[in-house]
Amino acid sequence: MIDVVVVDDQALLRGSFRVLVDSAPDLRVVGEAGDGATAVSVVRETLPDVVLMDIRMPGVDGIAATREIGASTGARVLILTTFDLDEYVYSALRAGASGFLLKDTPPAELLAAIRVVAAGDSLLSPSVTRRLVAEFARTPEQREVRLDGVTEREREVLTLIARGRSNAEITAELHMAPGTLKTHIGRLLHKLQARDRAQLVIAAYESGLVTTRS
Repeated sequence: MIDVVVVDDQALLRGSFRVLVDSAPDLRVVGEAGDGATAVSVVRETLPDVVLMDIRMPGVDGIAATREIGASTGARVLILTTFDLDEYVYSALRAGASGFLLKDTPPAELLAAIRVVAAGDSLLSPSVTRRLVAEFARTPEQREVRLDGVTEREREVLTLIARGRSNAEITAELHMAPGTLKTHIGRLLHKLQARDRAQLVIAAYESGLVTTRS
């Protein structure tokens, strides 16, 4: 069973998400919150697998809440946003979120996304995510990432991850066995101190390995 906490400042939306999540036999809502501060408390108390997180909320917003949740729990955060190119979403990814969806995503896709994030993957398939990261990854306030110690083969893997390729596409393009790819990804996560695939995409852009024109 996958435990979920729903965070949104609109009670009607929270209720809708709760009904949807609870309708799936393998998912259940274990808590909800209407602001970031409450969300952090609820997550620490219930220890869910996934947090559906709104960004724009009164008081502590979704970005700050995501950062605190990532630092103190093992819960994975899936951002829900109204806008497909919202600069706050990039900040949330850097804060530790595992991906994002638009709030008008079809119900079946939302449930599938929860399962993907709960399994330890990041939700990076929508092209809008790649556009978002490319748009904001090189802004002045962002930190620089160095690729010292990353091998040439790992750079190739990282580049393809940043371009949105799936594992199957990467293994085919690099003529690599699936197990070997998983090893390379594991080493990249360790070397770049990245939590998941979303963080690897950000590192690829912030290091300059991949740019908006490459």
